[in-house]
Amino acid sequence: MKKILLFALFLCTAAACYADIQDPPANDYGPTRKLGRALANMCPLTAFTEVPNTIAMMNNREGNASAATYGVVKGFGRFFFRFGAGLYEFFTFPFPTYKGTYRPFYMSNVPWIHGGYEEFPPELGFKTEYNYVQQTQTASY
Repeated sequence: MKKILLFALFLCTAAACYADIQDPPANDYGPTRKLGRALANMCPLTAFTEVPNTIAMMNNREGNASAATYGVVKGFGRFFFRFGAGLYEFFTFPFPTYKGTYRPFYMSNVPWIHGGYEEFPPELGFKTEYNYVQQTQTASY
């Protein structure tokens, strides 16, 4: 009886290990996602969205004069960086290049730093500064 119980325990452990191997934690970022990210970043239309997005961020943060001058320059700089990063990732998509993984090397979208790049280009027209659900005031009696 002990041998059967020990064998069943071994089979359950082996099955759990095999299931973990089939879907490892690094599976979220693979070569196909890296290729898709590269194509999205290399497309001039999607990479160019960095320019108006940066201008709008500068306008909200520092005002119209900064948006019209520094925002345009910074936006074009971000456009060329995104295009170059997409080109680099396109030629290296079959290989894990960043710390042995397929994650983007430029991912530093930290909320308290006013720089950093998201994984994919920004989508214009889909971001809003207002909440979708407005809270209604309740009368207190």
